[in-house]
Amino acid sequence: MLSEQSTPVIRDTLPVVGAAIGEITELFYAKLFDDRPELLRDLFNRGNQASGEQQKALAGSIAAFASMLVEHPEARPDAMLARIANKHASLGITSDQYKLVHQHLFSAIAEVLGEAVTEEVAAAWDEVYWLMANALIAIEARLYRDSGAAEGDIWQQMEITERRVETPDTVSLILRRTDGSSTGSFRPGQYVSVQVQLPDGARQIRQYSLSCAPGSRQWRITVKRVRGTDTPEGEVSSWLHDHAQVGQVLTVSAPFGDLVLPEGDGPLLLASAGVGITPMLAMLGELAAAATPRAVTVVHADRTPADHAHRNEQHRLVKALPHGSLHLWYEAPGATAPEASSGQADVTALDLPEGLTAYLCGPLPFMRAVRGDLLRRGLPAESIHYEVFGPDLWLGGE
Repeated sequence: MLSEQSTPVIRDTLPVVGAAIGEITELFYAKLFDDRPELLRDLFNRGNQASGEQQKALAGSIAAFASMLVEHPEARPDAMLARIANKHASLGITSDQYKLVHQHLFSAIAEVLGEAVTEEVAAAWDEVYWLMANALIAIEARLYRDSGAAEGDIWQQMEITERRVETPDTVSLILRRTDGSSTGSFRPGQYVSVQVQLPDGARQIRQYSLSCAPGSRQWRITVKRVRGTDTPEGEVSSWLHDHAQVGQVLTVSAPFGDLVLPEGDGPLLLASAGVGITPMLAMLGELAAAATPRAVTVVHADRTPADHAHRNEQHRLVKALPHGSLHLWYEAPGATAPEASSGQADVTALDLPEGLTAYLCGPLPFMRAVRGDLLRRGLPAESIHYEVFGPDLWLGGE
């Protein structure tokens, strides 16, 4: 909770800081990478830095956290904090790095806002930063403890045992530990980080959902090649498509992620588009293996049947559910998918049971549209959960 003396200061300065937060975060990253260039080379996603998405995500999270402290002092944005903390843990972020971030972030604030940053203002925003940082540090400590890893020590060597071409743009890689031991457990919906060394020597990291059910001695990730159109070409996805072959060893993290299959017997909606199907496959695999009595409504949207990764597997898993139903939309269904509808996914006409919990994964426009439709149908916001591949530019979506 924000202190009494800082609350009015943050309330009064939030519009000014909010208006300049994009410039502040851009300068922050410039200062950080000038001081520690290895962080851009080996930790931060260079594609997201080039596109500006990481700067937008950081700016949004700071503004959202500060607004919550002022407008809802009795609450905490736990969903946002959990999502950030899981991503940090999957990168091996350590608590001492928050001091480095603080140094360069507040240097950027002072430089952008100038004389507006009085001692009182600086102290109030310092309090906001450490409230957020300490909350994240505590969550990340718990995540490391639960994964059985020391702080930041999340990496293991895994061998590719099989490579499957799923679609022209998508491959799946089957992984096992090089020492022959069990891959360990994970919760359906979680992801792992994969670190690869690129031709220029950089060690870039990306997250990929585990697209198999728990319980196997091997894991599976499904990788879609990121094409360079409005965003930079995917460095890691392209490298994995071009170079990851059977027998090769990859550096892979422990599993993390807060979009996980809930316990209980309540009805579920699993809605995905494109490669967003991957966490849903893990959930479906777990539900099918347990022959769950839960009502499970599955929605998937894609460009064409040929672009639908794991299409046959999804059909098989839904069919194995006693109370499962599958609803497909393709932009161009063609003759090979007579069961599918044409166009964008539309949940407005589906028969959705009471007490539903919804899980969404896919491009932001898809998730915004589905979430909006569900809210208009009366589903509470707290019952709608989502996973964003990349920086979370949809803050406040839950």
